[in-house]
Amino acid sequence: MEKIKVGIFGLNRGASHIQGFLANNAEIVAVCDKMPEQLEKAKAKLGNHVDYYTDFDEFIEHKMDAVLLANHFHEHVPYALRCLEKNIHVLSECTAASTIAECVALVRAAEKSKAKYMLCENYPFMKFNLEIKRVCDSGSLGKLLYAEGEYNHPSAPSDVNFVKKFRKFEKHWRHFLPATYYLTHSLAPLMYATGAEPIRVTALPVCFPAKDTYAISHCSDRAAVITTLNNDKSVFKFFGWSTFGGHGNSYRICGTDGQIENVRGTNGKIMLRYNAWSKPADLEEATQFYMPDWNDKDKNLIENSGHGGSDFIVVRNFLDCIRNDTQPCFDVYFATKMSAVAILGHRSLLELGNAYDVPDFRREEDRVKWENDTLSPFYYEDGREPTIPCGSDPNYLPSAEQLEAFRKDIAGTDTSDDLTNPMQG
Repeated sequence: MEKIKVGIFGLNRGASHIQGFLANNAEIVAVCDKMPEQLEKAKAKLGNHVDYYTDFDEFIEHKMDAVLLANHFHEHVPYALRCLEKNIHVLSECTAASTIAECVALVRAAEKSKAKYMLCENYPFMKFNLEIKRVCDSGSLGKLLYAEGEYNHPSAPSDVNFVKKFRKFEKHWRHFLPATYYLTHSLAPLMYATGAEPIRVTALPVCFPAKDTYAISHCSDRAAVITTLNNDKSVFKFFGWSTFGGHGNSYRICGTDGQIENVRGTNGKIMLRYNAWSKPADLEEATQFYMPDWNDKDKNLIENSGHGGSDFIVVRNFLDCIRNDTQPCFDVYFATKMSAVAILGHRSLLELGNAYDVPDFRREEDRVKWENDTLSPFYYEDGREPTIPCGSDPNYLPSAEQLEAFRKDIAGTDTSDDLTNPMQG
C-alpha cells in the first residue's frame, strides 16, 4: 500500500500527532512553523529526509496528499481553503471556524474540492466515550432524550512555564477566548454518541475573573452553561472550556429506559443504570460499574498515544477515509455545526440567554443568510481586531499589576502590539 504523504502546519500541537501518522503507515514529508526551535524539535524526531519550512506559501507547494492544520485555534479556515483549492485533504485541529462567514466559506470549499475535510476532534474516541456510544447504539437506553458534557480544564496562571507555553503574548487567542468557543471536547462526544444535531442554542455565563498573577485574559467568565434543542427533539446541556472545580471531563446520556455516564474522578469508569422494569434480561443488576476495554486491533498503539489514546484513533480514521474514499465522521457539516453553536452560544451569553437558531450549512438559504457575518472576539494575523466582546462583562480588563508581571516574566518585553507567531496552537 502506498503511503499517504502528510504535511504538518504548526508544531506546538502538530508535533504530538507525528507518532500517530507514522504508526498508521503515513509518511510525513513536510512540516511548517515560524519558530526555529519548533523545527529543530521536529527534526530530532523526523530526521533530514523531511522538508522544513517557515513560510506557508512555500510549504503548500510541496507535493503531499494531506495536511494537518495545527496553527492558532481561530485561524484554520484561511489555510484550509487553500488546501482544499489544491485538492489536498485537510485534518483541521479545533475549532473549524471562528466566524459564521468562515463556516459558510469552508462548507462551500469542501463541497467544491475533490479532497476530504475532517475535524481533528479526539475526545469522542476516548475509551469511555466509545463505550458510551456503543451502549447508545445498542438501543438498550431507549429513546435518547437528554445528555450532558463537561470539559473542565483549570490551570494555574501563576505557573510561569505553563503560561509561556500556552499564552505567550498579549494578543494570544486564549486571552480573548469566550467561554462558549472551545466546546468541541464537550459537545462532539454527545453528537457522536447520539447522532443528534443542535438546531437552537442558549447560554448563560459563570462570571468570576481570575485574580492570579499572570491572568491577563480579557474574558471575565469561568464557564458558560450551554443548552441546545436538537433535531431529534432531545436536549443537551454542556460547557465550553470551564475553569472551575477539579480537572476532568465527564459525559452523561439519558434515555427512556436507562442512562450511561463516565464517573468523575475514577479515570474512566462507566456507570450504566436501568430501572428495574427496563433492565435488559442479560444483566443481573440494574446498575453496572465497570472499566471499559478498547476491543480494538490496535490496542497497543492506542494505549501509547496521547489524550487517552484518542489521538491515534482520530488520525487513523482520517487516513482510512482517504484510503477507502469514505466520508469522515467529523466532516465539514459536523465541524461547522459545532462552530456555529459556539459562536451563536456566545451571542446568547452576551444577551443573558436569548436563544439563537443554529444554521444548517447543508442549506444554501442558511449560507446566504450568514455568509457576511464576520463578528469575532479575536485578533488575527492579518491585522483584524475584535468586533465583539469576549466576555459577559464588556468592561472587564486585566489589572495593571497583572499586565506588568506578564510583560516582565512571560513576554520579556511589552508585546501589546505583537501577534508574534501565527502557526502556534
